[in-house]
Amino acid sequence: MKIFALIVFLLTYVLMIALPKYRPYVALTGAIVFLIAGIVPFASVVDAIDFNVLLMLAGTMGSVSLFIQSQMPNRMAELLLKKTPNVMWVAVSMSLFAGSVSAFVDNVATVLMIAPVGLAIARKLNISPVALLISIAVSSNLQGAATLVGDTTSIMLGGYAGMDFLDFFFMDGKASIFFAVELGAIATVLVVMFIFRSYRQKVEADLNTKVTDLFPSYLLIATVVLLIAASFIPGKPALTNGIICVVLFLIGFVRCCILKRREEGITAIKEIDFETLGLLAGLFVVIAGITNVGIIDDISRFFVKIGSGSPFLLYSLIVWGSVLISAFVDNIPYVATMLPVVSGIAAGMDISPTVLYFGLLCGATLGGNLTPIGASANIAAIGILRKEGYEVKMGDFMRIGLPFTLCAVMMGYLFCWLVWH
Repeated sequence: MKIFALIVFLLTYVLMIALPKYRPYVALTGAIVFLIAGIVPFASVVDAIDFNVLLMLAGTMGSVSLFIQSQMPNRMAELLLKKTPNVMWVAVSMSLFAGSVSAFVDNVATVLMIAPVGLAIARKLNISPVALLISIAVSSNLQGAATLVGDTTSIMLGGYAGMDFLDFFFMDGKASIFFAVELGAIATVLVVMFIFRSYRQKVEADLNTKVTDLFPSYLLIATVVLLIAASFIPGKPALTNGIICVVLFLIGFVRCCILKRREEGITAIKEIDFETLGLLAGLFVVIAGITNVGIIDDISRFFVKIGSGSPFLLYSLIVWGSVLISAFVDNIPYVATMLPVVSGIAAGMDISPTVLYFGLLCGATLGGNLTPIGASANIAAIGILRKEGYEVKMGDFMRIGLPFTLCAVMMGYLFCWLVWH
């Protein structure tokens, strides 16, 4: 049964890589095979799927869509441009702004919000928008790991490790992953400044965008505040965070209907990425299956063996191995697979899993910035550029992505080990 489970798992993974458009269907098919084979009993499906993660994702996606439709992000970008002296600082500011937004908003949504501003600036100055949009995309990927709601992988880690919103800032009296990511962001400012060092043209910004509705901004603020408040509730139900995110979105949706703006509410529902939710649901079952037959334990023992009993060597393998793998493989299925492996490694070596969890998140989230296909935000930015008539080559992307990734990962790698080992 173990060999059969391994074959199904590997086949599922290979097909997800080979057929990216059909990833959710491949993952769900793998889950169904495991259920039919009895590797995962039907009675345990509810336990295998982390519904808190799915609800958090769905609710956050909906609220973010309402936020985008309100035009608030564009207004914020215009105000930011008003304060910048030249194009180099525009690039730095836009990158940091994209990262700040992405700490609370999905990475792809962040790119879709901010990329049009970058295109407008490039047109106004008659320069290529390629470097500017790539900088926005890689910055979005970087900061997604900073908070519980910033990226799917963060939500998955929070659900698996029982981490609340505040745990991403401080946990067990120590500075947490947020500060590792922010140190990486500060280091990448130098990279952006170097890339745009010759762009000294002045920029004039017009404040033309009108915010149509402040309520979606209040919804996002309320989401963050309530998630923080929930962090202080002892013994809270497992679905608490997910319910908070979904209920706040439903409030926004119902309000749209009451105000006869149903189109906005319907658009928000359509923006919920049900394919990603299906992908995760399928992966949860598949991973439960390979866990049940002992494959996760085997992988964990293998890592412990090649690590020669050295926690630092294992930590380094997880971080930099994750960087390389995530440069070519979507980090959602990778992180979903590796979380129980990391937990098993920590148990096998009798060490705290926290430093390994943070190393996994740093490597897997930031590693996607190495290549144009390593993260959805990168693909979105390149798609926007293609529509504008700009073809982005691998070398064009890596000229920014490689130094950006190395600087950010190195800072996070050192910080997490020094603080948490």
